[in-house]
Amino acid sequence: MRLSRFINEHIDEILVEWESFAQTPGPAADGMSVLALRDHAKEILRTIALDIESWQNSQQQYEKSQGLEPEISGKPSAASIHGALLQACDFSLSQLSAEYRALRATVLRLWLPHVGQMSATTIYEMVRFNESIDQALAESVLTYSSGAEQARDLFLAILGHDLRAPLSALGMAGELLTRPAIAQDQVLPIGVRVTRSTRLMSSMADDLLGYSQTQTGERMPISLHPANMRTICQSAIENARITYPDCEFSLETQGDLGGSLDAVRLHQLFANLLSNAAQYGTKECPIKIDARGDTDAITVEVTNHGPAIPDASLQAIFTPLVRLARADADGARPTTSLGLGLFVAREIVVAHGGTIVVKSSTNEVTTFTIRLPRQH
Repeated sequence: MRLSRFINEHIDEILVEWESFAQTPGPAADGMSVLALRDHAKEILRTIALDIESWQNSQQQYEKSQGLEPEISGKPSAASIHGALLQACDFSLSQLSAEYRALRATVLRLWLPHVGQMSATTIYEMVRFNESIDQALAESVLTYSSGAEQARDLFLAILGHDLRAPLSALGMAGELLTRPAIAQDQVLPIGVRVTRSTRLMSSMADDLLGYSQTQTGERMPISLHPANMRTICQSAIENARITYPDCEFSLETQGDLGGSLDAVRLHQLFANLLSNAAQYGTKECPIKIDARGDTDAITVEVTNHGPAIPDASLQAIFTPLVRLARADADGARPTTSLGLGLFVAREIVVAHGGTIVVKSSTNEVTTFTIRLPRQH
């Protein structure tokens, strides 16, 4: 059977096999959803089948090998759109390339049993198929890289903007402290300002380090030791009270909260969630942490009152560089948001083998629920 005909007639079977790749363990498949795989996949396969049947001269073959084949009708190809989608969904380049490697292997493995005997035509079709796969991969990588560059530029702009406020506060504090006639009653407020600014910058640095450690396709590294979730949450609340003195925080616990945990990473996790709650919630209602220990897991809920998060935003809230509009237009409360806090929080939970979900109801209550296995 001709390869192009096989692809068109068995496209659903190929997609099922390809999607099963996403469910197998391994770094390339980690986090890869069936929805992301199937999106544009049929069109990619149909384009490949059409390309195999089309005539090409040596120059066109060379251009294709270099990823220089022009887009048809000036429209982005399905492979180009797919690459941009994977970048926007925070997949790595290794995951993207593994996806195409799996597609190549799947098609050939399913097709070869339908080939009676190897011939010059069969070999030619295999060559054309591999050329088409390489072309599709090149198109996906190109749009992926373009999106990554735009994200990097946006990230640097956000970093410069958000660092300006705490740096300015530190500069003003330093200037006041160098004055010879500074009043004693001014020292304490200046110290508080310095402490808040350094905590804001420290939070940004922690998020930066956490983000950078996930960009190689690896999970965030953690170090598990016996720890108590109540102690971790209480420490995070104490830090949040210093950074957000106009917000009220409360902690309720029940059950056994001991487990094999990375206390440092979890402190960062809850510091990010409390900071997010303080920035987007209303200060008239307290921000609550409820932690409870069950037989197999520890569950922690972080709840704040404020404008509901739109459903569309809930789908992307854990994506790097996503920053929602704040309710307080005057910006009275400090922001530590580089658009990384919730992404880092999710990665810490995943590294512990746990889950994190968010619900935001119409009665203006937003709750992040974290469930961690007691023994990882």
